[in-house]
Amino acid sequence: MSLKSRIMLLTVVVATLVLLAVAGCARHPEGSHAQNAPASPAPSPKLITPADLAKLRWIEGSWRGTGDGQAPFYERYKFENDTTLVVETLTDETLSKVSEVDRFELKDGHFGKSANDSGSVATALDDTSITFSPLGKARNSFRFQRESDNAWRAILNWTDKDGAAKERIYHMERLGLRNP
Repeated sequence: MSLKSRIMLLTVVVATLVLLAVAGCARHPEGSHAQNAPASPAPSPKLITPADLAKLRWIEGSWRGTGDGQAPFYERYKFENDTTLVVETLTDETLSKVSEVDRFELKDGHFGKSANDSGSVATALDDTSITFSPLGKARNSFRFQRESDNAWRAILNWTDKDGAAKERIYHMERLGLRNP
């Protein structure tokens, strides 16, 4: 085969590959991936100090939660130290048996919790509320909003499988004395 024939054959092969690539792109435009759930943007954690975290001390105590037709539930919130908030889920109103424990910890200026491949991180904090955004596989954000010394709301937000925004609000009422 002559040099001229080889160049011509190579040109045809390259042109064919380019056409196939262009045809493939036309069949799979960038917009066709919209059917897949988009990845959640990474939250912007709020930089928090132990002094900032002291604003959340109002949440310490034992609480009865109600909301959305759910049976009452019981939780105890207590600061283990200046950087760790322990949340205990209690089995009933006697507050005598703990069924689950979560730990929100301040590490490297970020306050949150994590377990396995999901968790949450604080993205806002002031004198009356703290807001958490999801990390990893977690899908809901939540806010603890103080109403008074003896009441606060837990407000959960998420998007359902159909893309609709959802919200659930739990009302928390203080039980017993202020200190757990």
